[in-house]
Amino acid sequence: MTATTTSTKFPVVQTKPIPTGSPGYEQKRADLLKTFYDKIPAEYLLPREIIDNPPTNVTDIPRTCGILTADELAITVDYDAFSLAEAIASRKLTSVDVATAFCKRAIIAHQLTCCLTQWFMDTALEQARKLDEYLATHGKTIGPLHGVPISIKEHMPIAGTFSSGGYFGSIKKDDQDCHMMRILREAGAVFYVKTNQPQTIMHLESDSHWGRVLNPYNIHLSAGGSTGGEAALIAMKGSALGVGTDIGGSVRGPSAFCGVYGFKSTSYYLPQEGFLATPFPAELNVLCSTGPMCRSLRDMDFFMNVVLAAKPFRLDPRLVPIPWTGLSSPAKRPLKFGLMFNDGVIQPQPPVQKAMEWARSQLSDPKHADIVQVKKFRPFDPAQAWSKIRRMYWPDGGAAAKDGIEAAGEPVHPLSEWIWKDAVPFGHVTATDVSTMRGERDKYRLEFAKDWAAQDVDVVIGPAFVGPACAHDTAFYWNYTSLFNFVDYPGVVFPTPIKSSSSDRYDTGYTPLSDNCKHVKQLWEEGNFDEAPIGLQVIAPKYHDNELFGALLQLKELLNLP
Repeated sequence: MTATTTSTKFPVVQTKPIPTGSPGYEQKRADLLKTFYDKIPAEYLLPREIIDNPPTNVTDIPRTCGILTADELAITVDYDAFSLAEAIASRKLTSVDVATAFCKRAIIAHQLTCCLTQWFMDTALEQARKLDEYLATHGKTIGPLHGVPISIKEHMPIAGTFSSGGYFGSIKKDDQDCHMMRILREAGAVFYVKTNQPQTIMHLESDSHWGRVLNPYNIHLSAGGSTGGEAALIAMKGSALGVGTDIGGSVRGPSAFCGVYGFKSTSYYLPQEGFLATPFPAELNVLCSTGPMCRSLRDMDFFMNVVLAAKPFRLDPRLVPIPWTGLSSPAKRPLKFGLMFNDGVIQPQPPVQKAMEWARSQLSDPKHADIVQVKKFRPFDPAQAWSKIRRMYWPDGGAAAKDGIEAAGEPVHPLSEWIWKDAVPFGHVTATDVSTMRGERDKYRLEFAKDWAAQDVDVVIGPAFVGPACAHDTAFYWNYTSLFNFVDYPGVVFPTPIKSSSSDRYDTGYTPLSDNCKHVKQLWEEGNFDEAPIGLQVIAPKYHDNELFGALLQLKELLNLP
Protein backbone atom coordinates (compact mmCIF):
# COMPACT_ATOMS: atom_id res chain seq x y z
CA MET A 1 0.00 0.00 0.00
CA THR A 2 1.54 3.30 -1.06
CA ALA A 3 1.61 5.93 1.65
CA THR A 4 0.41 9.47 1.26
CA THR A 5 2.28 12.47 2.62
CA THR A 6 1.10 15.65 4.28
CA SER A 7 1.88 17.35 0.96
CA THR A 8 4.53 17.14 -1.71
CA LYS A 9 6.48 19.70 0.31
CA PHE A 10 6.34 18.06 3.74
CA PRO A 11 7.97 14.61 3.84
CA VAL A 12 5.94 12.65 6.39
CA VAL A 13 4.31 9.25 5.92
CA GLN A 14 0.52 9.30 6.33
CA THR A 15 -1.30 6.07 5.50
CA LYS A 16 -4.72 7.62 6.11
CA PRO A 17 -5.16 11.39 5.75
CA ILE A 18 -6.92 13.45 8.37
CA PRO A 19 -10.16 15.26 7.35
CA THR A 20 -9.93 18.48 5.32
CA GLY A 21 -11.15 21.83 6.65
CA SER A 22 -11.98 25.16 5.08
CA PRO A 23 -9.55 26.69 2.53
CA GLY A 24 -8.52 29.32 5.06
CA TYR A 25 -7.81 26.72 7.70
CA GLU A 26 -5.87 24.53 5.29
CA GLN A 27 -3.66 27.49 4.34
CA LYS A 28 -2.95 28.28 7.99
CA ARG A 29 -2.21 24.62 8.64
CA ALA A 30 0.13 24.50 5.63
CA ASP A 31 1.97 27.58 6.93
CA LEU A 32 2.33 25.94 10.36
CA LEU A 33 3.73 22.75 8.84
CA LYS A 34 6.10 24.71 6.61
CA THR A 35 7.53 26.49 9.66
CA PHE A 36 8.22 23.10 11.19
CA TYR A 37 9.76 21.43 8.16
CA ASP A 38 11.88 24.40 7.09
CA LYS A 39 13.95 23.85 10.23
CA ILE A 40 14.99 20.32 9.25
CA PRO A 41 18.48 20.18 7.72
CA ALA A 42 18.50 18.51 4.31
CA GLU A 43 20.95 15.88 5.54
CA TYR A 44 18.34 14.67 8.08
CA LEU A 45 15.68 14.05 5.43
CA LEU A 46 14.92 10.47 4.48
CA PRO A 47 15.06 9.48 0.79
CA ARG A 48 11.82 10.20 -0.99
CA GLU A 49 11.38 6.56 -1.98
CA ILE A 50 11.15 5.59 1.72
CA ILE A 51 8.49 8.23 2.36
CA ASP A 52 6.48 7.27 -0.72
CA ASN A 53 6.79 3.50 -0.27
CA PRO A 54 7.59 2.73 3.36
CA PRO A 55 7.61 -0.79 4.76
CA THR A 56 4.75 -1.71 7.08
CA ASN A 57 7.19 -1.95 9.98
CA VAL A 58 9.44 1.14 10.04
CA THR A 59 11.33 0.49 13.27
CA ASP A 60 14.56 -0.54 11.53
CA ILE A 61 14.84 2.47 9.20
CA PRO A 62 16.74 4.69 11.68
CA ARG A 63 19.45 2.02 11.77
CA THR A 64 19.67 1.50 8.02
CA CYS A 65 19.04 4.97 6.58
CA GLY A 66 22.62 6.23 7.07
CA ILE A 67 21.69 9.46 8.84
CA LEU A 68 22.87 8.33 12.29
CA THR A 69 26.52 7.54 13.04
CA ALA A 70 27.50 4.32 14.78
CA ASP A 71 27.98 6.23 18.04
CA GLU A 72 24.57 7.89 17.69
CA LEU A 73 22.93 4.53 17.08
CA ALA A 74 24.58 3.16 20.22
CA ILE A 75 23.49 6.15 22.31
CA THR A 76 19.87 5.86 21.23
CA VAL A 77 19.62 2.07 21.38
CA ASP A 78 21.90 0.81 24.15
CA TYR A 79 20.87 3.11 26.99
CA ASP A 80 17.75 3.76 29.00
CA ALA A 81 17.33 7.11 30.78
CA PHE A 82 18.94 5.84 33.98
CA SER A 83 22.07 4.59 32.24
CA LEU A 84 22.26 7.76 30.11
CA ALA A 85 22.36 9.81 33.31
CA GLU A 86 25.12 7.57 34.67
CA ALA A 87 27.15 7.74 31.45
CA ILE A 88 26.93 11.55 31.30
CA ALA A 89 27.77 11.97 34.99
CA SER A 90 30.85 9.73 34.59
CA ARG A 91 31.82 11.64 31.40
CA LYS A 92 31.60 8.55 29.27
CA LEU A 93 29.14 10.55 27.14
CA THR A 94 28.65 14.29 26.77
CA SER A 95 25.28 16.00 27.00
CA VAL A 96 25.84 17.45 23.53
CA ASP A 97 26.51 14.06 21.98
CA VAL A 98 23.41 12.59 23.63
CA ALA A 99 21.19 15.52 22.64
CA THR A 100 22.47 15.40 19.07
CA ALA A 101 21.77 11.68 18.78
CA PHE A 102 18.22 11.92 20.11
CA CYS A 103 17.37 15.05 18.12
CA LYS A 104 18.46 13.34 14.91
CA ARG A 105 16.68 10.08 15.68
CA ALA A 106 13.51 11.94 16.71
CA ILE A 107 13.26 13.76 13.38
CA ILE A 108 13.78 10.48 11.52
CA ALA A 109 11.03 8.93 13.63
CA HIS A 110 8.74 11.85 12.85
CA GLN A 111 9.11 11.48 9.11
CA LEU A 112 7.97 7.86 9.46
CA THR A 113 5.21 8.21 12.10
CA CYS A 114 4.22 11.92 12.43
CA CYS A 115 4.98 11.71 16.15
CA LEU A 116 6.17 15.30 16.75
CA THR A 117 4.60 18.73 16.92
CA GLN A 118 7.80 20.67 17.65
CA TRP A 119 11.50 19.95 17.23
CA PHE A 120 13.96 22.41 18.72
CA MET A 121 17.42 20.96 18.18
CA ASP A 122 19.21 24.32 18.42
CA THR A 123 17.72 25.07 21.84
CA ALA A 124 18.44 21.54 23.04
CA LEU A 125 22.08 21.72 21.99
CA GLU A 126 22.51 25.10 23.67
CA GLN A 127 21.08 23.67 26.89
CA ALA A 128 23.31 20.59 26.57
CA ARG A 129 26.45 22.70 26.03
CA LYS A 130 25.74 24.63 29.22
CA LEU A 131 25.35 21.37 31.11
CA ASP A 132 28.68 20.07 29.78
CA GLU A 133 30.37 23.32 30.78
CA TYR A 134 28.87 23.11 34.27
CA LEU A 135 30.11 19.54 34.73
CA ALA A 136 33.58 20.46 33.47
CA THR A 137 33.78 23.51 35.75
CA HIS A 138 32.25 22.14 38.94
CA GLY A 139 33.05 18.44 38.64
CA LYS A 140 29.46 17.47 39.41
CA THR A 141 26.07 17.38 37.73
CA ILE A 142 23.34 19.90 38.40
CA GLY A 143 20.87 17.12 39.18
CA PRO A 144 19.97 13.47 38.61
CA LEU A 145 18.70 14.06 35.03
CA HIS A 146 21.78 16.03 33.96
CA GLY A 147 21.88 15.89 30.15
CA VAL A 148 19.06 13.34 29.73
CA PRO A 149 16.76 14.29 26.82
CA ILE A 150 13.07 14.10 27.78
CA SER A 151 10.21 14.27 25.28
CA ILE A 152 7.07 16.12 26.33
CA LYS A 153 3.44 15.83 25.25
CA GLU A 154 2.19 18.78 23.20
CA HIS A 155 -0.18 20.34 25.74
CA MET A 156 2.40 20.70 28.55
CA PRO A 157 3.97 24.18 28.65
CA ILE A 158 7.73 24.52 28.17
CA ALA A 159 9.10 28.06 28.18
CA GLY A 160 9.70 29.36 24.67
CA THR A 161 7.59 26.71 22.92
CA PHE A 162 3.96 26.34 21.89
CA SER A 163 1.22 24.21 23.41
CA SER A 164 -2.31 23.34 22.35
CA GLY A 165 -5.36 21.27 23.13
CA GLY A 166 -4.92 19.31 19.92
CA TYR A 167 -6.77 21.72 17.66
CA PHE A 168 -5.58 24.76 15.75
CA GLY A 169 -7.53 27.43 17.60
CA SER A 170 -6.03 26.41 20.95
CA ILE A 171 -2.36 27.01 20.01
CA LYS A 172 -0.56 29.42 22.33
CA LYS A 173 3.03 30.51 23.01
CA ASP A 174 4.24 29.68 26.52
CA ASP A 175 6.65 32.03 28.26
CA GLN A 176 7.31 29.84 31.27
CA ASP A 177 7.58 26.21 32.28
CA CYS A 178 4.69 24.51 34.00
CA HIS A 179 5.37 23.02 37.44
CA MET A 180 6.61 19.60 36.31
CA MET A 181 8.78 21.05 33.54
CA ARG A 182 10.46 23.32 36.11
CA ILE A 183 11.26 20.29 38.24
CA LEU A 184 12.66 18.34 35.29
CA ARG A 185 14.69 21.31 34.02
CA GLU A 186 16.18 21.95 37.47
CA ALA A 187 17.10 18.26 37.63
CA GLY A 188 19.10 18.70 34.41
CA ALA A 189 16.71 17.35 31.76
CA VAL A 190 17.17 18.54 28.17
CA PHE A 191 13.99 19.41 26.28
CA TYR A 192 14.19 18.77 22.54
CA VAL A 193 10.74 17.81 21.19
CA LYS A 194 7.04 17.99 21.88
CA THR A 195 4.84 15.13 20.73
CA ASN A 196 1.59 14.72 18.86
CA GLN A 197 -1.80 14.11 20.46
CA PRO A 198 -5.45 13.93 19.33
CA GLN A 199 -7.85 16.71 18.51
CA THR A 200 -9.23 17.75 21.96
CA ILE A 201 -6.70 15.36 23.63
CA MET A 202 -9.63 12.94 24.06
CA HIS A 203 -9.13 10.05 21.62
CA LEU A 204 -7.28 6.78 21.80
CA GLU A 205 -5.80 7.82 18.44
CA SER A 206 -3.45 10.78 18.06
CA ASP A 207 -4.75 12.73 15.05
CA SER A 208 -4.50 16.49 15.16
CA HIS A 209 -3.82 19.44 12.88
CA TRP A 210 -0.23 18.14 12.77
CA GLY A 211 -1.34 14.89 11.17
CA ARG A 212 -2.00 11.30 12.25
CA VAL A 213 0.51 9.36 14.36
CA LEU A 214 1.30 5.93 12.90
CA ASN A 215 2.26 2.81 14.80
CA PRO A 216 5.95 2.08 14.11
CA TYR A 217 5.38 -1.69 14.02
CA ASN A 218 2.50 -1.47 11.55
CA ILE A 219 1.89 1.96 10.05
CA HIS A 220 -1.66 1.01 9.08
CA LEU A 221 -2.50 0.86 12.79
CA SER A 222 -2.85 3.55 15.43
CA ALA A 223 -0.11 4.46 17.90
CA GLY A 224 -2.85 5.15 20.43
CA GLY A 225 -3.89 8.29 22.23
CA SER A 226 -3.88 10.68 23.68
CA THR A 227 -0.14 10.30 24.32
CA GLY A 228 0.39 8.53 21.00
CA GLY A 229 3.24 10.71 19.76
CA GLU A 230 5.25 9.86 22.86
CA ALA A 231 4.61 6.14 22.48
CA ALA A 232 5.61 6.09 18.81
CA LEU A 233 8.74 8.16 19.47
CA ILE A 234 9.87 5.91 22.32
CA ALA A 235 9.19 2.78 20.27
CA MET A 236 11.34 4.29 17.49
CA LYS A 237 14.03 4.94 20.12
CA GLY A 238 13.84 8.65 19.43
CA SER A 239 13.29 9.12 23.17
CA ALA A 240 14.31 7.20 26.26
CA LEU A 241 11.84 8.94 28.58
CA GLY A 242 8.70 10.99 28.02
CA VAL A 243 5.79 12.44 29.96
CA GLY A 244 2.13 11.70 29.30
CA THR A 245 -1.30 12.25 30.79
CA ASP A 246 -4.16 9.81 31.28
CA ILE A 247 -7.87 10.50 31.84
CA GLY A 248 -9.22 7.45 30.01
CA GLY A 249 -6.21 5.40 28.99
CA SER A 250 -4.05 8.08 27.39
CA VAL A 251 -0.76 6.78 28.81
CA ARG A 252 -1.64 3.10 29.05
CA GLY A 253 -3.32 2.69 25.65
CA PRO A 254 -0.43 4.09 23.58
CA SER A 255 2.11 2.26 25.72
CA ALA A 256 0.35 -1.03 25.01
CA PHE A 257 -0.07 -0.23 21.31
CA CYS A 258 3.64 0.53 20.90
CA GLY A 259 5.24 -1.96 23.28
CA VAL A 260 6.65 0.44 25.88
CA TYR A 261 6.19 1.08 29.60
CA GLY A 262 3.67 3.63 30.84
CA PHE A 263 2.57 4.62 34.35
CA LYS A 264 -0.73 6.30 35.24
CA SER A 265 -0.36 7.44 38.83
CA THR A 266 -3.20 8.02 41.25
CA SER A 267 -4.55 11.54 40.73
CA TYR A 268 -2.95 14.38 42.70
CA TYR A 269 0.23 12.42 43.32
CA LEU A 270 2.31 14.09 40.60
CA PRO A 271 2.14 17.80 39.67
CA GLN A 272 -0.04 18.90 36.74
CA GLU A 273 -0.29 22.62 37.47
CA GLY A 274 -0.31 24.52 34.18
CA PHE A 275 -0.74 21.43 31.99
CA LEU A 276 -3.81 22.96 30.32
CA ALA A 277 -4.48 26.59 29.43
CA THR A 278 -8.01 26.41 30.83
CA PRO A 279 -9.72 24.02 33.27
CA PHE A 280 -11.12 20.86 31.68
CA PRO A 281 -14.80 20.34 32.65
CA ALA A 282 -14.37 16.54 32.71
CA GLU A 283 -12.24 16.89 35.83
CA LEU A 284 -15.26 17.93 37.83
CA ASN A 285 -15.82 14.18 38.12
CA VAL A 286 -13.06 12.27 36.27
CA LEU A 287 -9.58 13.16 37.44
CA CYS A 288 -6.62 13.23 35.08
CA SER A 289 -3.29 11.70 36.05
CA THR A 290 0.21 12.04 34.69
CA GLY A 291 3.22 9.81 34.55
CA PRO A 292 6.29 8.59 32.65
CA MET A 293 6.51 6.56 29.45
CA CYS A 294 9.80 4.78 28.78
CA ARG A 295 11.66 1.60 27.88
CA SER A 296 12.47 0.10 31.28
CA LEU A 297 10.86 -0.52 34.63
CA ARG A 298 13.65 1.26 36.46
CA ASP A 299 13.16 4.40 34.37
CA MET A 300 9.60 4.76 35.68
CA ASP A 301 10.97 4.49 39.21
CA PHE A 302 13.79 6.91 38.34
CA PHE A 303 11.32 9.50 37.05
CA MET A 304 9.13 9.22 40.14
CA ASN A 305 12.10 9.55 42.46
CA VAL A 306 13.28 12.71 40.69
CA VAL A 307 9.91 14.46 40.56
CA LEU A 308 8.80 13.61 44.07
CA ALA A 309 12.20 14.42 45.58
CA ALA A 310 11.41 18.04 44.65
CA LYS A 311 8.44 17.91 47.08
CA PRO A 312 5.97 19.41 44.60
CA PHE A 313 3.23 19.36 47.25
CA ARG A 314 4.89 22.36 48.89
CA LEU A 315 3.84 24.52 45.92
CA ASP A 316 0.64 22.70 44.99
CA PRO A 317 -1.60 22.03 48.02
CA ARG A 318 -3.80 19.71 45.94
CA LEU A 319 -1.04 17.09 45.88
CA VAL A 320 -0.97 14.29 48.43
CA PRO A 321 2.52 14.09 50.02
CA ILE A 322 3.02 10.33 49.94
CA PRO A 323 6.74 9.43 50.14
CA TRP A 324 7.98 7.44 47.15
CA THR A 325 9.51 4.00 47.79
CA GLY A 326 8.72 2.52 44.36
CA LEU A 327 10.82 -0.50 43.45
CA SER A 328 12.20 -0.54 46.98
CA SER A 329 8.72 -1.22 48.36
CA PRO A 330 8.40 -4.60 50.05
CA ALA A 331 5.99 -6.94 48.31
CA LYS A 332 3.61 -9.16 50.24
CA ARG A 333 4.31 -12.89 50.25
CA PRO A 334 2.43 -14.50 48.76
CA LEU A 335 1.27 -11.65 46.53
CA LYS A 336 -2.29 -12.20 45.32
CA PHE A 337 -2.65 -11.53 41.59
CA GLY A 338 -6.09 -11.29 40.04
CA LEU A 339 -6.15 -12.10 36.33
CA MET A 340 -8.84 -10.25 34.37
CA PHE A 341 -9.18 -12.28 31.16
CA ASN A 342 -12.19 -10.20 30.16
CA ASP A 343 -14.42 -7.61 31.80
CA GLY A 344 -17.70 -9.38 31.09
CA VAL A 345 -18.59 -6.87 28.36
CA ILE A 346 -15.96 -7.31 25.61
CA GLN A 347 -13.84 -10.39 25.02
CA PRO A 348 -10.39 -9.16 23.94
CA GLN A 349 -9.12 -10.07 20.49
CA PRO A 350 -6.99 -13.23 20.16
CA PRO A 351 -3.44 -11.86 20.65
CA VAL A 352 -4.48 -10.18 23.91
CA GLN A 353 -5.98 -13.45 25.09
CA LYS A 354 -2.69 -15.10 24.15
CA ALA A 355 -0.76 -12.52 26.23
CA MET A 356 -3.04 -13.11 29.21
CA GLU A 357 -2.53 -16.85 28.91
CA TRP A 358 1.25 -16.26 28.77
CA ALA A 359 1.06 -14.26 32.02
CA ARG A 360 -1.14 -16.91 33.66
CA SER A 361 1.22 -19.70 32.66
CA GLN A 362 4.31 -17.90 33.97
CA LEU A 363 2.75 -16.84 37.25
CA SER A 364 1.07 -20.22 37.91
CA ASP A 365 4.31 -22.18 37.73
CA PRO A 366 4.37 -24.30 40.91
CA LYS A 367 7.89 -23.13 41.71
CA HIS A 368 6.45 -19.67 42.43
CA ALA A 369 3.74 -20.90 44.81
CA ASP A 370 5.39 -19.35 47.88
CA ILE A 371 5.72 -15.98 46.09
CA VAL A 372 2.41 -15.49 44.28
CA GLN A 373 -1.16 -16.69 44.29
CA VAL A 374 -3.12 -16.43 41.06
CA LYS A 375 -6.89 -16.26 40.73
CA LYS A 376 -9.42 -15.04 38.20
CA PHE A 377 -10.79 -11.52 38.67
CA ARG A 378 -13.94 -9.96 37.27
CA PRO A 379 -14.40 -6.18 37.78
CA PHE A 380 -17.59 -4.81 39.26
CA ASP A 381 -20.15 -3.70 36.62
CA PRO A 382 -17.75 -2.19 34.05
CA ALA A 383 -20.60 -1.43 31.65
CA GLN A 384 -22.01 1.00 34.20
CA ALA A 385 -18.62 2.70 34.57
CA TRP A 386 -18.18 3.10 30.79
CA SER A 387 -21.67 4.54 30.39
CA LYS A 388 -21.21 7.05 33.21
CA ILE A 389 -17.69 8.16 32.33
CA ARG A 390 -18.63 8.93 28.72
CA ARG A 391 -21.21 11.42 29.94
CA MET A 392 -18.99 12.84 32.68
CA TYR A 393 -16.22 13.67 30.22
CA TRP A 394 -18.51 16.24 28.59
CA PRO A 395 -20.80 18.06 31.07
CA ASP A 396 -21.28 20.70 28.34
CA GLY A 397 -22.25 18.08 25.78
CA GLY A 398 -18.93 18.65 23.99
CA ALA A 399 -20.12 22.08 22.82
CA ALA A 400 -17.07 24.08 23.93
CA ALA A 401 -14.62 21.72 22.25
CA LYS A 402 -16.66 21.54 19.05
CA ASP A 403 -17.10 25.32 18.90
CA GLY A 404 -13.37 25.83 19.47
CA ILE A 405 -12.50 23.44 16.65
CA GLU A 406 -14.97 24.80 14.13
CA ALA A 407 -14.18 28.47 14.86
CA ALA A 408 -10.94 28.15 12.89
CA GLY A 409 -12.56 26.24 10.02
CA GLU A 410 -11.00 23.01 11.27
CA PRO A 411 -12.98 19.82 10.62
CA VAL A 412 -14.23 17.76 13.55
CA HIS A 413 -12.45 14.41 13.40
CA PRO A 414 -14.53 11.21 13.54
CA LEU A 415 -13.31 10.09 16.95
CA SER A 416 -13.96 13.55 18.42
CA GLU A 417 -17.58 13.27 17.34
CA TRP A 418 -17.76 9.71 18.60
CA ILE A 419 -16.44 10.27 22.12
CA TRP A 420 -18.89 13.05 22.99
CA LYS A 421 -21.94 11.64 21.19
CA ASP A 422 -23.43 10.10 24.36
CA ALA A 423 -23.27 13.48 26.11
CA VAL A 424 -24.71 15.55 23.24
CA PRO A 425 -28.41 14.74 23.93
CA PHE A 426 -28.06 16.09 27.48
CA GLY A 427 -26.53 19.38 26.34
CA HIS A 428 -24.97 21.71 28.89
CA VAL A 429 -25.99 20.15 32.21
CA THR A 430 -26.58 22.13 35.39
CA ALA A 431 -24.40 22.30 38.49
CA THR A 432 -26.96 20.11 40.21
CA ASP A 433 -26.59 17.52 37.45
CA VAL A 434 -22.81 17.52 37.88
CA SER A 435 -23.23 17.09 41.62
CA THR A 436 -25.60 14.19 41.05
CA MET A 437 -23.05 12.60 38.71
CA ARG A 438 -20.46 12.87 41.46
CA GLY A 439 -22.78 11.06 43.83
CA GLU A 440 -23.23 8.29 41.25
CA ARG A 441 -19.46 8.11 40.73
CA ASP A 442 -18.73 7.86 44.45
CA LYS A 443 -21.41 5.20 44.96
CA TYR A 444 -19.83 3.17 42.15
CA ARG A 445 -16.34 3.63 43.63
CA LEU A 446 -17.49 2.29 46.99
CA GLU A 447 -19.16 -0.72 45.37
CA PHE A 448 -16.07 -1.35 43.25
CA ALA A 449 -13.76 -1.24 46.29
CA LYS A 450 -15.97 -3.63 48.26
CA ASP A 451 -16.06 -6.05 45.34
CA TRP A 452 -12.26 -5.86 44.93
CA ALA A 453 -11.83 -6.64 48.64
CA ALA A 454 -14.29 -9.51 48.43
CA GLN A 455 -12.28 -11.06 45.59
CA ASP A 456 -9.21 -10.81 47.86
CA VAL A 457 -6.55 -9.62 45.40
CA ASP A 458 -3.63 -7.26 45.90
CA VAL A 459 -3.14 -6.27 42.25
CA VAL A 460 -4.89 -7.12 38.99
CA ILE A 461 -3.34 -7.94 35.61
CA GLY A 462 -5.53 -7.48 32.57
CA PRO A 463 -5.81 -6.17 29.01
CA ALA A 464 -4.97 -2.54 28.32
CA PHE A 465 -7.27 -2.50 25.30
CA VAL A 466 -9.75 -4.76 23.54
CA GLY A 467 -7.03 -5.80 21.11
CA PRO A 468 -3.60 -4.87 19.83
CA ALA A 469 -3.16 -1.47 18.24
CA CYS A 470 -6.35 -0.78 16.30
CA ALA A 471 -6.87 0.26 12.69
CA HIS A 472 -7.03 4.02 12.18
CA ASP A 473 -10.24 5.72 13.32
CA THR A 474 -11.51 2.60 15.12
CA ALA A 475 -10.38 3.26 18.73
CA PHE A 476 -13.95 3.06 20.02
CA TYR A 477 -13.77 1.04 23.21
CA TRP A 478 -11.66 2.30 26.12
CA ASN A 479 -13.43 0.28 28.78
CA TYR A 480 -10.35 -1.63 29.96
CA THR A 481 -8.51 1.57 30.83
CA SER A 482 -11.22 4.17 31.55
CA LEU A 483 -12.66 1.90 34.24
CA PHE A 484 -9.59 2.57 36.37
CA ASN A 485 -9.73 6.32 35.72
CA PHE A 486 -13.30 6.26 37.00
CA VAL A 487 -12.23 4.63 40.29
CA ASP A 488 -8.86 6.48 40.27
CA TYR A 489 -6.65 3.40 40.63
CA PRO A 490 -2.99 3.59 39.51
CA GLY A 491 -1.82 1.37 36.67
CA VAL A 492 1.27 0.42 34.71
CA VAL A 493 1.41 -1.04 31.22
CA PHE A 494 4.32 -3.38 30.60
CA PRO A 495 5.41 -4.99 27.31
CA THR A 496 5.03 -8.72 26.73
CA PRO A 497 6.86 -10.95 24.24
CA ILE A 498 3.57 -11.52 22.37
CA LYS A 499 2.98 -9.93 18.98
CA SER A 500 -0.15 -10.00 16.90
CA SER A 501 -0.23 -12.40 13.94
CA SER A 502 -2.64 -13.04 11.11
CA SER A 503 -2.69 -16.66 12.26
CA ASP A 504 -4.38 -15.69 15.53
CA ARG A 505 -8.01 -16.79 15.62
CA TYR A 506 -11.03 -16.51 17.89
CA ASP A 507 -12.00 -19.77 19.61
CA THR A 508 -14.51 -21.81 17.65
CA GLY A 509 -16.87 -21.67 20.62
CA TYR A 510 -16.76 -17.87 20.88
CA THR A 511 -20.03 -16.27 21.99
CA PRO A 512 -20.23 -12.46 22.05
CA LEU A 513 -20.66 -10.92 25.47
CA SER A 514 -22.45 -7.86 24.03
CA ASP A 515 -23.10 -6.02 20.78
CA ASN A 516 -19.85 -4.13 21.35
CA CYS A 517 -18.08 -7.46 21.77
CA LYS A 518 -19.51 -8.61 18.43
CA HIS A 519 -18.27 -5.37 16.83
CA VAL A 520 -14.77 -5.90 18.23
CA LYS A 521 -14.65 -9.34 16.61
CA GLN A 522 -15.79 -7.79 13.31
CA LEU A 523 -12.99 -5.20 13.52
CA TRP A 524 -10.50 -8.01 14.05
CA GLU A 525 -11.71 -9.93 11.02
CA GLU A 526 -11.63 -6.83 8.81
CA GLY A 527 -8.15 -5.68 9.82
CA ASN A 528 -4.51 -6.70 9.53
CA PHE A 529 -2.73 -6.44 12.87
CA ASP A 530 0.53 -8.19 12.04
CA GLU A 531 3.55 -7.24 14.15
CA ALA A 532 1.53 -5.14 16.64
CA PRO A 533 3.03 -5.58 20.13
CA ILE A 534 0.84 -6.52 23.07
CA GLY A 535 1.12 -4.83 26.45
CA LEU A 536 -0.80 -5.71 29.59
CA GLN A 537 -1.70 -3.48 32.51
CA VAL A 538 -1.28 -4.13 36.20
CA ILE A 539 -3.55 -2.21 38.59
CA ALA A 540 -3.51 -1.49 42.33
CA PRO A 541 -6.02 0.33 44.58
CA LYS A 542 -6.03 4.10 44.87
CA TYR A 543 -2.87 5.57 46.44
CA HIS A 544 -1.22 2.15 46.45
CA ASP A 545 1.26 3.37 43.83
CA ASN A 546 4.23 2.16 45.88
CA GLU A 547 2.63 -1.22 46.42
CA LEU A 548 2.05 -1.38 42.66
CA PHE A 549 5.76 -0.93 42.05
CA GLY A 550 6.58 -3.52 44.71
CA ALA A 551 4.42 -5.94 42.74
CA LEU A 552 6.11 -4.89 39.51
CA LEU A 553 9.48 -5.82 40.95
CA GLN A 554 8.08 -9.32 41.55
CA LEU A 555 6.70 -9.38 38.00
CA LYS A 556 10.08 -8.34 36.62
CA GLU A 557 11.58 -11.54 37.98
CA LEU A 558 8.62 -13.81 37.30
CA LEU A 559 7.94 -12.56 33.74
CA ASN A 560 11.54 -11.59 32.88
CA LEU A 561 10.57 -7.97 32.14
CA PRO A 562 13.18 -5.45 30.88
